[in-house]
Amino acid sequence: MRRFELNLILLVLVVASACAPTRTLRTSEIEQKLMQAHEEWRGTPYRLGGTTRRGIDCSSFVQTVMLDYLNQEVPRNTEAQLRVGFRIRPQQLQPGDLVFYRTGRHRLHVGIYISDGRFLHASTSNGVMISRMEETYWSRRFLQARRI
Repeated sequence: MRRFELNLILLVLVVASACAPTRTLRTSEIEQKLMQAHEEWRGTPYRLGGTTRRGIDCSSFVQTVMLDYLNQEVPRNTEAQLRVGFRIRPQQLQPGDLVFYRTGRHRLHVGIYISDGRFLHASTSNGVMISRMEETYWSRRFLQARRI
């Protein structure tokens, strides 16, 4: 190959790699940051429309954790969060993925996957906590998972 062709191929590879989606944190770092968020927010009560440690709802909690701990911007409400990133199968879940549940006829709930079937969320009954996806309540209401 001529030098020009080699340079062109090299340029294409560099541009392609720069455009490829990458995670800025390793899986173990994401888990660690999610556990840190749990420690700092644990027990914060659920409050519809709340955005602070005095009370927070599930979508605001997800938005806050994603930005403050994982440096990822997501919309404020659950319906909008359900449209970001791309849909993945439950078997593909990785730390930092969003998990969605249908908790009522017109109600959605969102949390952040940690690992080993656990997710972090702001529960209406217990505030900020970690739950297991295989718990009967959650497994029956699972809607979908998304990766940002």
